[in-house]
Amino acid sequence: MATVANNSASTLTSEGAVSISYNTLVFAPLSLTSAIEKAFGSHPDSLGIVIVRDLPPNYAPAREKLLKLAYRFANMDPEVRERYADPKSRYSFGWSHGKEIMNGKPDTMKGSYYANPVIDDPNVSPELRQAYPEYYGKNIWPSDTAEVKDFEQAFKELGRFVFNVGCQLAVACQPFASSYLTDSSLSLADLIKSSQTVKARLLHYFPPSPENPLPAEDEAIDSWCGFHLDHSLLTGLCSAMYLRREPSGDPSVVQSPSPSSGLYIRTRGGALTKVSIPADCLAFQTGEALELATAGKLRATPHCVRVGAAKDAENISRETFALFMQPNVDQQLSATENFGQFSKRIFDEHYKDESAGAAM
Repeated sequence: MATVANNSASTLTSEGAVSISYNTLVFAPLSLTSAIEKAFGSHPDSLGIVIVRDLPPNYAPAREKLLKLAYRFANMDPEVRERYADPKSRYSFGWSHGKEIMNGKPDTMKGSYYANPVIDDPNVSPELRQAYPEYYGKNIWPSDTAEVKDFEQAFKELGRFVFNVGCQLAVACQPFASSYLTDSSLSLADLIKSSQTVKARLLHYFPPSPENPLPAEDEAIDSWCGFHLDHSLLTGLCSAMYLRREPSGDPSVVQSPSPSSGLYIRTRGGALTKVSIPADCLAFQTGEALELATAGKLRATPHCVRVGAAKDAENISRETFALFMQPNVDQQLSATENFGQFSKRIFDEHYKDESAGAAM
C-alpha cells in the first residue's frame, strides 16, 4: 500500500484510511494535496474516504446530544413519528421509515430524519420548488414534542459544524479535483457553499427483532444494507454511537456489539475494507455527483453498513449522522445531465411510487 508522510498533518490509520489534521485543513489546506490524492484518487488501494481528526472541542458534545435525540425520537410512538413524515417531498424531509428500497425490499431496519441544517426555507422560484420538492421543501421539526424539544437546535448545530469542515475540505481538494473536473473552472467549495440542496440524514438502526433479524455471520456483508453510492459531491460522516436500552428506559452508550459491525468500503481496486471512524473524528467520502462531474475519473465510494450478531443485541441500537454536500439542481454535471436530472433518476431507481431518494 502506498504511504502518506507520517507527520502531524497526515497519517494512515491501521485500516489504511488517510487521516488529516483539522488545524492543517484550516491553516494550510494546500499542503494536503498528496493526502487528498491518496484518499480520493484512482489508485487501486484508495478507499475514497478521509478522516479529519483534532476537531474543535464543541464537536464531541454536539454529536452525543444529537445522536441521543435520534434514539429518543425513534423510540416514540410510531403514530407520533409519522406526524413528521412528508410524502410531498417523497419523504426527503422529516421522518422516513420503511420507504427506502435496499436489496429489492423496503428497508425497515433503520429510520431516518432528513433536514437541511444550513437553510430552513430555500430561496428558489415556485417552479423549482414544485419541480424538486426533495431538495427545496421546508424543514420539518418536532418542536412541539417534549421528548425531543431540543431536536432542531441540536440538528442544526451538528449539521453546520460538519458543513463548515466539509467546506474547508473542499478548499483542500481543489488543486487535486481541478485536474479531474470536466469543467476545470468549477470550484468544489463554491458549489457546496452556494448550494441550497444540502441535506443531512440522522439515522437510527433499530435493534434486531424477529421481524427484522440480523443476517447470519456467513451471509454477504451487504445482505442487510446493500452496497450503494451517495449521490453527493462529498458526504460527511459521524462515528456511529451504540446505545443500550436500560431497565429505566434511558439509553447508555456501549461499545460496538460485534467486531463485524461498522462501515464497509470497496477500494478503487475492489478490495473489501472495514473502516472505523473514531468517535472524536469526522469522515468524508466521495459521491456520485463528483464522479459524473469528472467523467468517471474520480469514483464514488461504494459502501454499506453491517451490525453483527452479539449478546444482548436485541437491546442495542445504532445512531449516526451523515451530511450530503451537493450542488444546486441546475448545475451541469455532464453533457446530458444536471444535478437535478441526475437526482430524479437516482430517486426513481431506488424508490417506488411516492417514496423518495436513494443513497441520501
